[in-house]
Amino acid sequence: MPDDRDIIAMIDHAVLAPDATRDDALAACEAAAELGVAGVCVQPWWVDVVAAELAGTGVRCGTVAGFPLGATTTDAKAFEACQAIAHGADEIDMVMAVTALKSGDREAVLDDIAAVVGAAYAVAVEQPVVKVILEMCYLSEQEKRVAAELAIEAGADFVKTSTGLGPSGATVEDVRLLREVAPPEVGVKAAGGIRTLAHARAMVEAGATRIGTSATRTIAEELGVL
Repeated sequence: MPDDRDIIAMIDHAVLAPDATRDDALAACEAAAELGVAGVCVQPWWVDVVAAELAGTGVRCGTVAGFPLGATTTDAKAFEACQAIAHGADEIDMVMAVTALKSGDREAVLDDIAAVVGAAYAVAVEQPVVKVILEMCYLSEQEKRVAAELAIEAGADFVKTSTGLGPSGATVEDVRLLREVAPPEVGVKAAGGIRTLAHARAMVEAGATRIGTSATRTIAEELGVL
């Protein structure tokens, strides 16, 4: 079990609010470099700016594809991933086609994820990381398992609970389920509504290896590192 202070290094600091500005993105980069978080995840609009700002810091630049509904076409998601990596992103958090899964079209879900993974790996100079957001608040227990299994089969590096924009976010139970389904080499990212050290700690104890949050400063202050 990681020490509490190790939790900071597991954070993807999210700057994904619709009204987030350039200044918000730059401030996030400054804080991320100071604290040593894993990454900063921003809207695709700001990838150029954030990738340049984070260069040499060891903090990874992440962005999203098919966000927040996962209902854009596979070609659109793959293009988003390619473009983001070409502009400096290291990591892609794509949203699964929830509508396809709910319709019982497992093959379409598998193909959708595999296309994004393949596109990201095809254009990246260094190995990228592709995380698949399952938006678990919309899924039944069985659908959650199927979604995770399909993401893993399609080559995902991480399975992720939520966008943070759905009706609910990460739960301990969902993180445990993902850790149970995912093999050790596949990470589990808990995201959505994680705003305190206690909440982040609970997710890590349940098996999360990354934490997506916009409350990084609050968590750092609770840890006494700010």
